[in-house]
Amino acid sequence: MKIILAAINAKYIHSNLAVYSLRAYAQNRMEQKGTQEQSDGHPGTVPLEIAIREYTINQTLDSILMDIYEEKPDVLCFSCYLWNIAYVEQLLPELPKILPGTEIWLGGPEVSFDAPDMLERYPQVRGIMCGEGEETFYELAEYYSENRETVAEADRTEPDKIRGIVYRREDGQICENPLRPVIDLSTVPFVYSREREETFRSRIIYYESSRGCPFSCSYCLSSVDKCLRFRDTRMVKRELQFFIDHEVPQVKFVDRTFNCRHDHAMEIWTYIRDHDRGITNFHFEVAADLLNEEEMALIRTMRPGLIQLEIGVQSVNERTIREIRRTMKLEEVRRKVALIREHHNVHQHLDLIAGLPFEDMDSFERSFNEVYAMRPQQLQLGFLKVLKGSLMHDRAQEYGLLYQSRPPYEVLSTRWITYSDVIRLKKIEEMVEVYYNSGQFSHTVEYLEKYFASAFRMYGTLAEYYERNGLFGLSHSRAARYEILQGFFKELKSEENNTEEFLGWLTFDLYLRDNVRNRPEFLGEAKVEKEEAADFYRQEAETFRFLKGYEQFDRHQIRKMTHLERIGGRMYLFDYRNRDPLTNDAAVYDVTDSLERQEEQVP
Repeated sequence: MKIILAAINAKYIHSNLAVYSLRAYAQNRMEQKGTQEQSDGHPGTVPLEIAIREYTINQTLDSILMDIYEEKPDVLCFSCYLWNIAYVEQLLPELPKILPGTEIWLGGPEVSFDAPDMLERYPQVRGIMCGEGEETFYELAEYYSENRETVAEADRTEPDKIRGIVYRREDGQICENPLRPVIDLSTVPFVYSREREETFRSRIIYYESSRGCPFSCSYCLSSVDKCLRFRDTRMVKRELQFFIDHEVPQVKFVDRTFNCRHDHAMEIWTYIRDHDRGITNFHFEVAADLLNEEEMALIRTMRPGLIQLEIGVQSVNERTIREIRRTMKLEEVRRKVALIREHHNVHQHLDLIAGLPFEDMDSFERSFNEVYAMRPQQLQLGFLKVLKGSLMHDRAQEYGLLYQSRPPYEVLSTRWITYSDVIRLKKIEEMVEVYYNSGQFSHTVEYLEKYFASAFRMYGTLAEYYERNGLFGLSHSRAARYEILQGFFKELKSEENNTEEFLGWLTFDLYLRDNVRNRPEFLGEAKVEKEEAADFYRQEAETFRFLKGYEQFDRHQIRKMTHLERIGGRMYLFDYRNRDPLTNDAAVYDVTDSLERQEEQVP
């Protein structure tokens, strides 16, 4: 008996916590039951294999279909989300053709709220697991273990005792079993304890220390689960140590509001600070206004890059915030973000949502500018997704809310914004991603801001430049993005237009991230003479005044590993072995005075 838990992830680096959790829980319960049966002298149930298969939306459907066929499962369970439901739905009609004896089950938020309708539309599906799946999947696995290979097909029992499922009976009738109470999160064993080390290599690992959410935001499905539960922190610490010991690059906590309980957050943050080995990064979604002084003090003591914080602002329009049933003290958010930013040791990711009720373009521009002024490492401009089961979905007509019928059900227009507005915001979003969130143009963009009434207007004008010049929809190299920005600056009509100063910042940003070997033509010739550079590296190889840690290299090797550039009358040395842990920018030293002293010493 073989059951496959199948996940189709958005990217290869992602993993699917749900399938790992279901398998770990079921295996643990079955082992406990088997031990008990053996001690009682019972033969036990049919041996059961539960395997996980992870794919991505970038794979062809044929390759996924072929792989599933070669696995030849008796039962196939798909984990269904916004990003993969279209792929699952395309696979469903094909699977019974090649695996006629395989029973198909679905689970996940994308199918839990309209399970009967899903079964009507897809007769190939035997049933759907609704809500939390650990206990439900375990009982389903037990059902197949007890029935599939032990009794004749005609005598098979129905899974009518399993709570939390909607299923199709043998006679075709669709039955809805009662919902299942929420699970004690501490009864779920550590989901990665049996996984091979390759599972963690170069992948983001998802982890949860709590379920449910204390808030009731109308656009979010987390608000549906009112039962907020926490995993025993003793278990959490052991499991976090596992990630640290295995040098997992990044662990993302999926807790909806990690810091909603102070003692829980403090205990976990203190542990990862005290046991840090300088490799693993931990990502948390927090409410910034709930961070208290003790938590802020602890955060200040952490290694740069140890944690990153995602903070959902969504809007600064007070009426919008009230309407979506969100609780947020904007002034506190602003203050806490600024305090964290001062210490430059935590990556901050702030979110906005376009398409919320009572938010027109003027209101959204204010929201954008206020959040942008907080200077997070990333500003995520997202678009409202109208999820089945959410209050926003129920009130769509009231808000004049039109949204796409296909996943991810993204907003098209509301009473306050038109589809033309949405298109404009989509283009601004791309400009923010390229020129702000990439971190590759930070000084140049900050310099450009003084030419515009606001940051929102700047990115909007840049989007218009892209549109006029047919630049959207093309794949641009990093160097090309710099050249585009130079062209954009040329078109600005301003008495303050200082091309030399602009090119200086553009050059600075270009070399800040990489030692570019092929110098872009628009920057002109390098202003550092070969002999001048040779003299500098000769002296640096003797004194190592700036390049500490390069002592094992000679001056030729050092020259290849760094870059010397004259900008605005100053000479800068870019050190690519030593980078900012938050931005990945090279360390930069102003070596102008050192060079001048060298010249004075020349007879």
